[in-house]
Amino acid sequence: MPSLNDILLVPGNRPKVVADCGKLIEEEVDSKGGLTGLAVKAAFAVVKAVKPGFVAEAVDHMLDDFVNRLEPFWADAQAKNEPIGALLNARAGQVSDALLTISDERAAKSTNNTLKKAYEKLRPTGKKHVEAAVPRIGRLIAKYASATPA
Repeated sequence: MPSLNDILLVPGNRPKVVADCGKLIEEEVDSKGGLTGLAVKAAFAVVKAVKPGFVAEAVDHMLDDFVNRLEPFWADAQAKNEPIGALLNARAGQVSDALLTISDERAAKSTNNTLKKAYEKLRPTGKKHVEAAVPRIGRLIAKYASATPA
């Protein structure tokens, strides 16, 4: 079975993966409710207003890192002949930690104070939000894996 890198980052798939990740993020933000949801939606609106196209650009810049962090989960699922979605769902906390490490590092290096402040406001609940996105992440990976010859 090909690596996750070979599935998601090949030139023909990468732009589609970036677009699908953008949709995934929009769906996750739209699904948030309550006071936390209002904060998430407001921060997301600020980010999109400050820099239109930021989400796609950020996804594209971070996609290699995300794939590298997800690769061990992919390899484990393949070794166990287990669907990637089921494995990711069972390890949602670990997946969240792996992915948030990347955005934490990027946010720390950012020179855009508005984006930094928005991230810092949301980060305390970030793990919960990323864990909630894990099923969608699993479905996204499965979509491309099923279209890739073994």
